[in-house]
Amino acid sequence: MNKKIWLSSPHMSGNEFLNVKEAFETNWIAPLGPHVNNFELELADYTGAKYAAALSSGTAALHLALIILGIKRGDEVICQSFTFSASANPIVYQGATPVFVDSEKDTWNICPILLEEAIKDRIKKGKKPKAIIAVHLYGMPAKLNDLLTISDKYSIPIIEDAAEALGSKYSIQNSEFRRQNEAEKRRNEEEWKMCGSFGLMSILSFNGNKIITTSGGGALLSDNEEFINETRFLATQARDNAPHYQHSQIGYNYRLSNVCAAIGRGQLKVLDERVAQRRFNFEYYRNAFREIEGIEFQPEMEGSFSNRWLTAVTINPKLINGITREDIRLELEKDNIESRPLWKPMHLQPVFEKAPKYVNGTSEKLFEDGLCLPSGSNLTEEDLERIVEIVKKKVKSKW
Repeated sequence: MNKKIWLSSPHMSGNEFLNVKEAFETNWIAPLGPHVNNFELELADYTGAKYAAALSSGTAALHLALIILGIKRGDEVICQSFTFSASANPIVYQGATPVFVDSEKDTWNICPILLEEAIKDRIKKGKKPKAIIAVHLYGMPAKLNDLLTISDKYSIPIIEDAAEALGSKYSIQNSEFRRQNEAEKRRNEEEWKMCGSFGLMSILSFNGNKIITTSGGGALLSDNEEFINETRFLATQARDNAPHYQHSQIGYNYRLSNVCAAIGRGQLKVLDERVAQRRFNFEYYRNAFREIEGIEFQPEMEGSFSNRWLTAVTINPKLINGITREDIRLELEKDNIESRPLWKPMHLQPVFEKAPKYVNGTSEKLFEDGLCLPSGSNLTEEDLERIVEIVKKKVKSKW
């Protein structure tokens, strides 16, 4: 059996162990401690958000964001359909209804035109949405200029789901930025903002397959200090300020541990390096498949910079003699290589079959034809060459 190649496995740098060792030596094994405090400061500094709360998962962060916004039973929250279920599940935790909106083809993220149509229709039906959950799919920034304009126009806050996009960035002045010459671009680099700093609240994930990991974990980011203070309060079982255990509202066990934060701090030091490695993988694949008509890559618009968390492609069987993305996935699997279909849209999931939806066919087609190739920052060029050769051999097998 050939060596296993994973889709996106953890990649330690060595700094993590030193931090964990320090936590053990000082006996800061309890849930909170100095690594948690410092990790939050470092996350805020990296993303440009003013405040951060380190939590047990990105799902927990999204759940708390909805609670802080007062989302309750009977409310509606717009959610990008083309995403992982963790983007939508917390809406249901609150007894609210997800309203799914399809994607556009430029970034594969939520379509601004369809989003505004959905808002108008929900308002017409007497159900103005209480929030918009916008996702940066596979690390690709959504069309934030358009989304922020719509958010302001209808006074509906955006919760930015940057679970896959730590290290990605976006130029808030996209249209003007494109017209500048190179010297002007360099002078205006400050116009770039990191994903995770655009929403009223934004969430991150440090799950084991993300670009950096704390083994399991997440964070809630905001420029609103009160939101973050409330997040920390709710995430530690909503314990009131008393010498005994007293609770005036329901809380949650959602805080990140000091040991996990120690891992995260070590990972954060090499984040830019990990982004560069993931983008190298993407360029390797793109160059290798450049001459194969029918393999297309997730676009990156001008004014956007993706961390390329996963290299995502579409396979057009009509242009590759009937070869499908499933044919390629199974061929890779035979050689002990993990790949994965693109997310199945939420509006197609059995659990959400009754939820309102505004679709245009984009995400359904991407799911039908799309595949995520192995993208870990610890892939070697030998690994990449092995993957490419298997794909090329399969493509040529029917010519």
